[in-house]
Amino acid sequence: MKISITSPTRVDLAGGTLDCWPLFLLLPRRRCQTVNLSIDINTNVELVPGKDSVVHVAISDYNYSKTFNNLDELLQCNDKALVLIKEHVAFWMPQTGFTLTTQSQSPVGGGLGGSSSLSISLLKAFSKWQERPLEINKLVYLAHNIEARVLQTPTGTQDYFPAAEPGLHIIDYSVEGPESEILKPDATYLQERMVLVYTGVPHHSGINNWQVIKESIARNQNTLSALEEVADIADQVAQVCRQGQWNELAPLFEREFQARVRLSAGFSSPEIEQLRGHVLQAGAKAVKICGAGGGGCVMIWTEPDRRSEVLQACQKNNFQVLDAKPVVRPQE
Repeated sequence: MKISITSPTRVDLAGGTLDCWPLFLLLPRRRCQTVNLSIDINTNVELVPGKDSVVHVAISDYNYSKTFNNLDELLQCNDKALVLIKEHVAFWMPQTGFTLTTQSQSPVGGGLGGSSSLSISLLKAFSKWQERPLEINKLVYLAHNIEARVLQTPTGTQDYFPAAEPGLHIIDYSVEGPESEILKPDATYLQERMVLVYTGVPHHSGINNWQVIKESIARNQNTLSALEEVADIADQVAQVCRQGQWNELAPLFEREFQARVRLSAGFSSPEIEQLRGHVLQAGAKAVKICGAGGGGCVMIWTEPDRRSEVLQACQKNNFQVLDAKPVVRPQE
């Protein structure tokens, strides 16, 4: 038996950081929303159950390959490349060995939720092998807690939903926890207007988010005010998405950029500012920083008739344009 799982990553359109507990509980409002779109920069997991105790792990992104005599030997190995995989294996504790191969198309530190997508792929693969089906909220809950153990810092949950089920997710956060509403918009329309670019500098989501959490708990009024602005913009983006009024996104992306810079000085970077200047001059409508910022990927929003100029501006200034398309239906 060979189990193959593919999961998308995501572009966050609005509300990121609010998905980190307890931030969505610290504002006067009763609920917050985040908006995320699945994209076809995928993670892939192949799991082949064994007949003995031998475990073989291959991680394509790191050119890593190693064989272990048994599960304990794997769990005691301190190789950095194994940190995430070991936490998943420790949760499942299978009774036999296996061969596990993983691959991620996302740049490391890209801000696209690559490690979150990989966690979903791993959970789906092992749950299929162990015949323990997991519904979407359970998948998200497990993945989020496993990654918190790996990162040793609080983590959000928005990245896992678009990895677990393709679509445009409007995720509602309240005292009841997260609940996702999944829209299936016109993927071609969005693809014609989205350009995804890697800045060349990895980001570190845990650092920026943890700083915001600490300042919010300390009741820093500038931080709380910026968070409230981010939440208000996310509500408007969610409404735009529900109504399909896509031409209203650009000014909301610009407002969110300003609110996020207020929230964390590390949200932007010299590379992001340089890219932003070039593409806006080329006719782009807006720039949306992916994830917690500070580097990683940027989504450029442009009208189709200016797309070629925007692409040329990116390439001329040595920014890597990623081949990314929205995913609103299960992938083959």
